[in-house]
Amino acid sequence: MLRKKTSGVARRGRLSSAFADFSSATMDRRTFLRRSGVAAGGLAAVTAASGGMVQKAQAQAATVGKVDIKKSVCTHCSVGCTVLAEVKDGVWVGQEPGFDSPFNLGSHCAKGASVREHAHGERRLKYPTKLVGGKWERISWDQAIEELGDKMLQVRDAEGPDSVYWLGSAKHNNEQAYLMRKFAAFFGTNNVDHQARICHSTTVAGVANTWGYGAMTNSYNDIHNSRAIFIIGGNPAEAHPVSLLHVLKAKEENNAPLIVCDPRFTRTAAHATEYVRFRPGSDVALVWGILWHIFENGWEDKEFIRQRVWGMDQIKAEVANWDPEEVERVTGVPGSQMKRVAKTLANNRPGTVIWCMGGTQHTNGNNNTRAYCVLQLALGNMGKAGGGTNIFRGHDNVQGATDLGVLADTLPGYYGLSDGAWAHWSRVWDVENDYIRGRFNTMKGADGKDVAMINQKGIPVSRWIDGVLEDEDKLQQPANTKVMVFWGHAPNSQTRLPDMKVAMEKLDTLVVIDPYPTMSAVLSDRKDGVYLLPATTQFETYGSVTASNRSLQWREKVVEPLFESLPDHTIMYKLAKKLGFADEMFKNIEVNGEEPLIEDITREFNKGMWTIGYTGQSPERMKLHMANQHTFDRTTLRALGGPCDGDFYGMPWPCWGTAEMGHPGSANLYDPSLPVAEGGMPFRARFGVERDGDNLLAEDSWPVDSEIQDGYPEFTMAMLKSLGWDGDLTDDERASIEAVAGDKTNWKTDLSGGIQRVAIKHGCAPYGNAKARAVVWTFPDPVPVHREPLYTNRRDLLDKYATYEDKTFWRVPTAYKSIQENDFSKDFPMILTSGRLVEYEGGGDETRSNPWLAELQQDMFIEINPADANDLGVRDGEMVWVHGPEGGKVKVMAMTTQRVGRGVTFMPFHFGGHYQGEDQRSKYPKGSDPYVLGEATNTAQTYGYDSVTQMQETKATLCRIERAA
Repeated sequence: MLRKKTSGVARRGRLSSAFADFSSATMDRRTFLRRSGVAAGGLAAVTAASGGMVQKAQAQAATVGKVDIKKSVCTHCSVGCTVLAEVKDGVWVGQEPGFDSPFNLGSHCAKGASVREHAHGERRLKYPTKLVGGKWERISWDQAIEELGDKMLQVRDAEGPDSVYWLGSAKHNNEQAYLMRKFAAFFGTNNVDHQARICHSTTVAGVANTWGYGAMTNSYNDIHNSRAIFIIGGNPAEAHPVSLLHVLKAKEENNAPLIVCDPRFTRTAAHATEYVRFRPGSDVALVWGILWHIFENGWEDKEFIRQRVWGMDQIKAEVANWDPEEVERVTGVPGSQMKRVAKTLANNRPGTVIWCMGGTQHTNGNNNTRAYCVLQLALGNMGKAGGGTNIFRGHDNVQGATDLGVLADTLPGYYGLSDGAWAHWSRVWDVENDYIRGRFNTMKGADGKDVAMINQKGIPVSRWIDGVLEDEDKLQQPANTKVMVFWGHAPNSQTRLPDMKVAMEKLDTLVVIDPYPTMSAVLSDRKDGVYLLPATTQFETYGSVTASNRSLQWREKVVEPLFESLPDHTIMYKLAKKLGFADEMFKNIEVNGEEPLIEDITREFNKGMWTIGYTGQSPERMKLHMANQHTFDRTTLRALGGPCDGDFYGMPWPCWGTAEMGHPGSANLYDPSLPVAEGGMPFRARFGVERDGDNLLAEDSWPVDSEIQDGYPEFTMAMLKSLGWDGDLTDDERASIEAVAGDKTNWKTDLSGGIQRVAIKHGCAPYGNAKARAVVWTFPDPVPVHREPLYTNRRDLLDKYATYEDKTFWRVPTAYKSIQENDFSKDFPMILTSGRLVEYEGGGDETRSNPWLAELQQDMFIEINPADANDLGVRDGEMVWVHGPEGGKVKVMAMTTQRVGRGVTFMPFHFGGHYQGEDQRSKYPKGSDPYVLGEATNTAQTYGYDSVTQMQETKATLCRIERAA
């Protein structure tokens, strides 16, 4: 915590206090750590101080023996920084940042600089354990697999496969993520999900339904070309520190104004040209307030809209309601500032829009992300260098795990759950479609007819607790969840922790598979039925990982698995073997002992993921890129000469066709200034060709060298024939197409890649050439609108901006109006929001177990405006209770700061290990407790879920603060 300096009064520091205690009595290491609050960094100083703090320097003997350099990728955010690991005799002895990497250019943040300790950390889970009579007992892997397999088979037989939940991870590499989704399919359930549900699911839904793909459109590097930078609900200075190098390069070299919109004056806002403080949860109103001035003054790009956008007239009608007075009433932002921001964006094009979880984690999240997209469409900033929507993602492979389908509503590549999608992946997996269908249950629907669960969305991770706790007759699945598998997921990153505690205690079995124990080990009061299984870190395995800009990078294995940990894909094989489907699941994947060959897994998903172009990035091409990072331009990401000449670094998807086609990847999505064969493309024709009599295809716009010089639908075999281009297919390609569906075979299901190859040969995008749609008619709010958070203190706004009616979707009942109609604001007057710190990542278990990082931030805290603190009688550094309206409470340290405005508070979400004032350290298995523990903000956070994706609400709830006795 950052603390004010006192007025010249010296205080004895923690380290000196520790020495005083150390000299007066003997103590063990843990006692020392507890008393001093100092982790291994300070401990190293203690070790050196045998008689005094200064000792004579001793010359170190020259290192003997060969030091190998292994090239890996940092595991702590989505930038994709290269780590050069120095390995001697199988031991990781040192590290350097990758100076050749076009992403990090020789830089690391605090987290990246300490990843060696992530792998070698002594607080890791070292061997399998299970909870017996309230105590952790060491068991073998074989025992763990046998017991868990028997339990899962028992539950599957008695309750059905949907009663076992497989929670995957954004920390898995692409190959492991793909196997995770395939594993769930072979088990027979769509109850599988991962962290993207609670970080960017509203982004994926909003962006994909606007122009075709739900991902970052440009890259960190492309920001170098931006003439204006608009960041809303993001704090890259702390969440993705290396990314800020690219932002500041544009700010300095282009004199690009940096506009930061955030309820909190963050470290990113400190760099801003213009800082806009607005009320949490009012993003749509803010963006419409900007667009009001753009439309009022005719600053929109009218020709771009005519050619490439559908529905902007309906947007204009809604924006007309948001004059400066109404915007200020709802957001708190003065109209004069809104006009200044609008004019700045209009005068400095192309500009980029950047957002993170501050915009996504709302009950209104899909409306927020679509509003951001509409802003860029109105300004004509899409599909060009320096423009786009640059969506910074949090975990190292959250983009890849999402792409690979570790989600409750889709198969790898966003194919969905339709019969056609399952038929496609059955062909890829080389199994009978009936075999896969037979793995799933059916249930009676409300109309009495059978419902095939194979086609039904699963329960999202944000709602898994309701799969356990909800009355069975209110669930849209055969039975409640009985077994929960946390595979690389921190529970404290989710809201409603008091409910989660109850759900964990009600489960038959709880399984945690992770390098570190996570808060799952201590949240519940269970005495039995919990298993902690040690997975390796990503530095003890190898494979591909996808950065936020869609580039795939290949990690080398740094060291062999430490302790008794196993790679995640090995654990999956062992479980699949026990559960009886390993032979089918791995029939085309080589298994060495019990470890599936990573390269074979890559090639299998290459075979099937035509939709988003995960087909051209073979293991060989990825390894070649990693070995030749120095040949890629730092801004365009294109290789200049060398063995990768012409490729974009990491072949950002879509990388069309097969690897043999040599497509370079696509640095900037929707850029028609390049031929499709060189990474250009239009907007995707994903929503049909006509709506209400209006043309949905592009008009007078097409990529360079296209032989069809207008809009066109997605390619099928029938379309090739109508164009007379089917003669370009090889005999093998034609036979493969006929084997799928003949003339009905489209570019997404053609396993030969022939349709893509021929379309691109003629300069066309396989997915068509359409308009982006500003109006998503399939969503609850086709035009994005402002709706008040469920727990709002602005009761005066509910007559115009109330939430939705309660409804059931994603298998679970979901409350909206029934919560909002209650006025909690009198008893809970403060707005509570949450976010990241530079020192820690995600749920924090890994980073709080890292001594170098733990020493930097030892206290969980809440930021309170000084005026509010004075009204409450709270002093900086005092302990306070933070109460949430659903009964959760946390005991944390008060930090008085102007970073938050009056009436708003902020807590980081990386802490765990305390629960409602009680230290849970004694409940961890011996030696695995993180150095730093603290309350989880989500113990006090509340109910609230997005109307499309079930994204949790963490950015705009209410709380009450009281001094702790």
